[in-house]
Amino acid sequence: MSAPRPVEIAVQDPAGARSAIAAGAARLELCQALDLGGLTPSLATLEAVLAAVDPATVNVLVRPRGGGFVYEPDEVALVCADIRACVERGAGGVVVGALTSAGGLDVDALRRWRDAAGPATLVFHRAVDAAADPAAVFDALVAEGVDRVLTSGGAPRSIDGVAMLAAFAARSGSVEVMAGGGVLPADIPALFAAGVDAVHLSARGRAGRDAPSGPGGGSAGHDVTDPAVVAEAVAAAG
Repeated sequence: MSAPRPVEIAVQDPAGARSAIAAGAARLELCQALDLGGLTPSLATLEAVLAAVDPATVNVLVRPRGGGFVYEPDEVALVCADIRACVERGAGGVVVGALTSAGGLDVDALRRWRDAAGPATLVFHRAVDAAADPAAVFDALVAEGVDRVLTSGGAPRSIDGVAMLAAFAARSGSVEVMAGGGVLPADIPALFAAGVDAVHLSARGRAGRDAPSGPGGGSAGHDVTDPAVVAEAVAAAG
């Protein structure tokens, strides 16, 4: 029997990191605010996660705000500083992405962030799917030599972008193509059949619905990592 192919789980805390790895995940994307597509986690959260699991498995999302992927110079500099802080603490990789106002790859920001990441894995996230021409941005990322691209193939859900994912995989060279975006365990065999190298999902459940909330506290409950969904995804990847 062949070994399972990599399944990456987006997590937000040490408990989620531990349960995802215990359920068979190969690696993690650490972030906060998954409801916003993910934002940079606090350094205290990062340190707790790095203490809970193998730091080499942890890729930290470095995204300073929601609202798209076009950044001002101050924001690009902030991301540089956050990247250095994450790498100095031992994170295995960082996850970034930036576009120009015309919808192309922000090459200058990417190069600055790559320099800040040093030896850590550099992942370009689903900003590629928000580009004016995702295929052109993907090819530019290959030319720039990023390590991994997280993409849905330009579709709202990866399973709907499978044709573009297959095209990306066919010309990715040494760049790893990781399918992410609305991935369900049932989708995973078809995604790997398209030629992607890995899959990414959040495997979220909801806890704390009975806790007091309301004005000033947001919606009831909070996200947690569901190890049963992680295990189902890992089995599907096998």
